[in-house]
Amino acid sequence: MTVINESKEAQDNLLTPQQPKEKLLEVKNLKKFFPVKGGILKRTIGHVKAVDDVSLSVYQGETLGVVGESGSGKSTLGRLILKLLDPTEGQIVFNGNDITSYSQRKVRPHRKDMQMIFQDPYGSLNPRMSVGELIEEPMMLHDRLTKKERQNRVIELLDTVGLGGEARFKYPHEFSGGQRQRIGIARALSTRPKFIIGDEPVSALDVSVQSQVLNLMDDLQKEFNLTYLFIAHDLSVVKHISDRVAVMYLGRIAEVAPKHSLYKQPLHPYTKALISAVPDPDVNRKREKIKLEGDMPSPSNPPAGCPFHTRCPEAHERCRSERPELTNMGNEHYVACHLYTESYKTNT
Repeated sequence: MTVINESKEAQDNLLTPQQPKEKLLEVKNLKKFFPVKGGILKRTIGHVKAVDDVSLSVYQGETLGVVGESGSGKSTLGRLILKLLDPTEGQIVFNGNDITSYSQRKVRPHRKDMQMIFQDPYGSLNPRMSVGELIEEPMMLHDRLTKKERQNRVIELLDTVGLGGEARFKYPHEFSGGQRQRIGIARALSTRPKFIIGDEPVSALDVSVQSQVLNLMDDLQKEFNLTYLFIAHDLSVVKHISDRVAVMYLGRIAEVAPKHSLYKQPLHPYTKALISAVPDPDVNRKREKIKLEGDMPSPSNPPAGCPFHTRCPEAHERCRSERPELTNMGNEHYVACHLYTESYKTNT
């Protein structure tokens, strides 16, 4: 089991929905459809709906966890936010600027404030560049620093992530997976960003190393006043690192809530199934596991109505024909499920 320092838990207890919070990022009705080509002429015969009408906000200084099965659109959402992909529809507002239609040249000044920690600590680092060159490169693109200033900052960042300044002369292949991820974190911090997306940053690491990297990210968040969007499929990790959690299914948001509310009282049937599958350290506590039948439908041919109705044990007729919208259940707890709409409750 991943062991996280307790300071994060103590902080979470101080974070309540009543506190005034400033939005750093706002995503409105975001969509990304990838064309499917077919036939001799390679015409578009359909679309893969990787992200389908997603709206969410990330507040300054918080960690928003995004969870879901493989293929739910989590990583695509992260790349859309960073403008590594252009959205099909929707709006991305970062730090008060609508960057949705920005060209790559126009979005570049904002890139220094938005960085990513990638999932693969092996494939994300250029093996031909030394560690010092890897960390220095973003500063050469975004900051007007002298070579001496850049080198001093490289040493400072390597010390910060626990590798030491002498590591700048080595190459990625000389480090373990956990050490490489620390290099990736140092590179993400090199431009002094406000916002970092972690695309499953610990999923490729051993469990013992995961806790070290997560504790490091927690410490860095407090030291540099960072805001995180933490993408993962491990709900036990997300529970410790996040302030709020968004659950995605088939390119859509199923539920968003403060983590304590989500884990203690999940509302969406999909969220209930995910949480029931998390191992419980208390062997004497008996908890019923919810088994979902079938596989996630293809995003190139999603079902009508609620995208989860083909696997939902509580689906009814309305779920098969009408798509539910995110409904505020109070205390910043939102769910997209017909079980909680007024018309359904009245009729039943």
